Amino acid sequence: MDSRVSSTTSNGETKPVCPGMEKAGEAGALQRGHWNNKVEFVLSVAGEIVGLGNVWRFPYLCYKNGGGAFFIPYLIFLFTCGIPVFLLETALGQYTSQGGITAWRKICPIFEGIGYASQTIVILLNIYYIIVLAWALFYLFSSFTIDLPWGSCRHDWNTEHCVEFQRASSSVNVSSENATSPVIEFWERRVLKISDGIQHLGALRWELALCLLLAWVICYFCIWKGVKSTGKVVYFTATFPYLMLVVLLIRGVTLPGAAQGIQFYLYPNLTRLWDPQVWMDAGTQIFFSFAICLGCLTALGSYNKYHNNCYRDCIALCFLNSGTSFVAGFAIFSILGFMSQEQGVPISEVAESGPGLAFIAYPRAVVMLPFSPLWACCFFFMVVLLGLDSQVLRGGRSEPEGRWCVWAGGSEQRTAGGWASVRCGCPAREQRELWRVGPLRGCQEAGRAAPGARRQLVDGASREGACPPILRPLVQFVCVESLVTALVDMYPGVFRKKNRREVLILGVSVTSFLVGLVMLTEGGMYVFQLFDYYAASGMCLLFVAIFESLCVAWAYGAGRFYDNIEDMIGYRPWPLIKYCWLFLTPAVCTVKRKPQRLSSSPELEGGRELGLKRRQLGSGVWA
Repeated sequence: MDSRVSSTTSNGETKPVCPGMEKAGEAGALQRGHWNNKVEFVLSVAGEIVGLGNVWRFPYLCYKNGGGAFFIPYLIFLFTCGIPVFLLETALGQYTSQGGITAWRKICPIFEGIGYASQTIVILLNIYYIIVLAWALFYLFSSFTIDLPWGSCRHDWNTEHCVEFQRASSSVNVSSENATSPVIEFWERRVLKISDGIQHLGALRWELALCLLLAWVICYFCIWKGVKSTGKVVYFTATFPYLMLVVLLIRGVTLPGAAQGIQFYLYPNLTRLWDPQVWMDAGTQIFFSFAICLGCLTALGSYNKYHNNCYRDCIALCFLNSGTSFVAGFAIFSILGFMSQEQGVPISEVAESGPGLAFIAYPRAVVMLPFSPLWACCFFFMVVLLGLDSQVLRGGRSEPEGRWCVWAGGSEQRTAGGWASVRCGCPAREQRELWRVGPLRGCQEAGRAAPGARRQLVDGASREGACPPILRPLVQFVCVESLVTALVDMYPGVFRKKNRREVLILGVSVTSFLVGLVMLTEGGMYVFQLFDYYAASGMCLLFVAIFESLCVAWAYGAGRFYDNIEDMIGYRPWPLIKYCWLFLTPAVCTVKRKPQRLSSSPELEGGRELGLKRRQLGSGVWA
């Protein structure tokens, strides 16, 4: 089904629909905008995909699964699933100019359920992913001090087993196998106050709850009205995390013992490849880090202009994402090598291989820097930026507030392609956007409208002949925006009216905040890992990827979709990607789902495992 179809009037004549726009007759409805330029799209997608999944999730999964052995399945999933599905979703959004649900309805209505599945995952992701931001904000506020609280054992939460290894190594022979680092005790006993199991949720950590509330307030107001950011701010927020990573990397590789950590990181233990969990973690990390199967890329791509070279953008962004993960791994494992030598234990036993690894290794490196409180503030500010970037559209998305649409009155003009001509744009001095709507065609100049053409503002702006304000730069919470965009595209007559979109965003934010509080109890870390393993970044993403590939490659037609991409960018992508959609992507995802049985369980914080009933609960959430 071609997405750029024309509407039919009561007398049987066809009436064009401008790509990405609703009918002008829907009073008060806002039209879909476009990015001002390619840089905005690239920075926004990079901000979405390059984030905590790179500096937080990738290192701990790599550490958990034997270091270098993790790279082999990771690279296989990158080329057979990651890049192909990334391109599929971005190109789909750009071609249809629709959100994560209506885009699938456009190309194949029977597969509309893919969109609903993606948005269900996004709902779960909204609840649990922002918890990491709450932790980061807690560390950020704790850094405003002369002596970092995780740098010493002189606090109420420390136990008799706490040892400041950097001091003990020069004065005392530490031989106790129960000795722990102050950075570990700060994480487990001060931040989390972790209980002994998921069956004991305990009290709510009110400090973390306030941090979570602050995170949601920031996100809501960013979405609600947006911020008028300059290009300089955009470039700072996009590059500052890389600067901090380089600083930590340089400090890490100069520490004693860093070479052993890097060797553990790069040297593959091939026996680990027989463990199905290694392959499952590699696949889910690709899908999680690339933000695929969530509808986010479809929503972002829908704001591209029709002839944008999405293929080139996707390839560059995929390699940027994986490269960032690789560099973050060097930083983490060089620090783990130092901690291993400092504590006199193997690298695999330095810290727990859970989500808290980044909140142990990175703070340990910061303590070793001069002016450590200043660097701690910078680092955790970076983590907050990455978390927001992963869910925030930075820069300015064009959100036109009064673009004219001119239809030829009476008899429609016809072009050589047999489709009616439409001119959309500002009638005054601003740049005009002239469109021609047709099958597999972009938008190009169609000439003057016929005499007596009817002018009507899409959003009901005031007077003819004056161009209302065009741009309203927004900073948008991508996961929330993906869900909101899908709902707004489904019910434009309801949510594209004044204040209704803001009410919808408020409802999503408040609900997600309240449900997320359970992860900030003393046993909340176990609930968090339950979501991480089963709900928001695990098997369900592979399941959605299978049906996305089947829909585009077999139901809609891989060759036909390649024709659509060629029409947009001017040439056909690498043929291997088409065969990935047809065979490799669904096959690899299916094979890797097969070993995942109910008997398998995620290793929780502290080396604990879920009981059978909790695994059944997790499987129920996934189902």
